[in-house]
Amino acid sequence: MILRSLTFALLLGLLAAPLLAEGQAKGKVSRLGILTTSPSSLIEKELSSLGYIEGKNILIVQRYTHGNFGVASRLAAEIVDFRPDVVLVSNSEMASAVRQASPAMPIVVAASSDLVGHGLVESLAKPGGNITGLQIMSADLAGKRIELLREMVPSLARLAVLVPSANATGFVSERRETERAAQTLGLQSDVIWTRDRNALYEAFKKVTRSRYDGLFVFSNPFTYSERREIARLAAASGVPAMYEVWEFVAAGGLVSYGPNGAVLYRRAVAYVDKILKGAKPADLPVEQPTKFDLVINLKAAKAIGLTIPPSVLERADKVIE
Repeated sequence: MILRSLTFALLLGLLAAPLLAEGQAKGKVSRLGILTTSPSSLIEKELSSLGYIEGKNILIVQRYTHGNFGVASRLAAEIVDFRPDVVLVSNSEMASAVRQASPAMPIVVAASSDLVGHGLVESLAKPGGNITGLQIMSADLAGKRIELLREMVPSLARLAVLVPSANATGFVSERRETERAAQTLGLQSDVIWTRDRNALYEAFKKVTRSRYDGLFVFSNPFTYSERREIARLAAASGVPAMYEVWEFVAAGGLVSYGPNGAVLYRRAVAYVDKILKGAKPADLPVEQPTKFDLVINLKAAKAIGLTIPPSVLERADKVIE
């Protein structure tokens, strides 16, 4: 009788083990680190849509650079101390900071200009390491952006290219393609470096003094955080400016052509979800956007006395009036 009871108990234990393991897996609390330029409710909304509830099945630590890349290393170290399962970052610079703090940490990049060029992945199809995400094709779009600016400003002959110098090596391919596109259109293009607000003011003094016909602003954490000031300075100089992301236009800039940032972060959160469910970054190909938005600010155009050709306006995905 005792032997039968022991056998029955052992059998129940064996049957319950898989159910217990399944319950533990379902009850797992994931840990996510987020390093971005500024707070955004979009990431939390996307996580919620995938069933993640902070404090219940996911713990999140967030840090923001607010455009000051100098604090990225310290903030990355704070996130790594949290021991996250994966870290979501805005761009390549932040990914590099996290990797320096923890070389093996899984990282998802929401919007990199050149993951291969930054040495973060081996190739787009096969990242090969612990980093994956989305690449926004900045270099590939340089020619199209300049063509659009030329359509809007037919007299365009001299182009100033505002390049943040905090991470100049990250813009090599983009600068090369920008210069090539300008040369193809018969334009003179001059790079103007800027690294902080004082350098920004000096850059626009040069733009105004040298009477450039157009301006092309590269986007990085610094210029993004200063987008309102850049838009104001561009308007004050009277120079038509092309930007890479629409947030510059929403802040008062003239025109942008590029991928939709909300879509990029939505896709990045999908990568986070896959990694939290067991996928390895090395096995997740880097994704590139297939749709690009042309956003035009008619208020900004009016402020500098520019009339946007109907042929350009009718192609705009969004017009700010």
